[in-house]
Amino acid sequence: MKHENQKLTKPEETPTPERMKEALGESFETYQAFQKKLPGLELVEEWKYYNCGSKSWLGNGKYRWISPRGANKEKTIFWLSAWDGYFHIAIWFLDKNRLELLKANVSEKTKKQIRESKIFGEKMRTFPIEFEITDEEQLADIYELIAFKKRLEA
Repeated sequence: MKHENQKLTKPEETPTPERMKEALGESFETYQAFQKKLPGLELVEEWKYYNCGSKSWLGNGKYRWISPRGANKEKTIFWLSAWDGYFHIAIWFLDKNRLELLKANVSEKTKKQIRESKIFGEKMRTFPIEFEITDEEQLADIYELIAFKKRLEA
């Protein structure tokens, strides 16, 4: 995926609804639809400015639960960033889950990405599934992958 014109690149550009609307343009309504769905998916979106790498504000979708022994657990399910006219979502998976992930109820386009996505890391071999979101039709695969990742062990 080729990314151009990332938004929210300054620490003072906190991701307010107004700034998100300005950055995302017509895809802001799709972003709002995604936001409204998060509580039903048991996810909380948190934003943080990262001064290394992208030097921008990144949102992450966190899944929190209490273990059978009463411990508070947390898992990052997705990473989100704002770009000129769209928002980008990346969901990272361990390479050992790739074959099982190919059985998920997702589009052929997403399955192709699952098959071909580059592995990062040596000890913890991971790969991203990435989406440039402009309309709600694209969200179905993301919801399926979120459900899949929540089922995986931490």
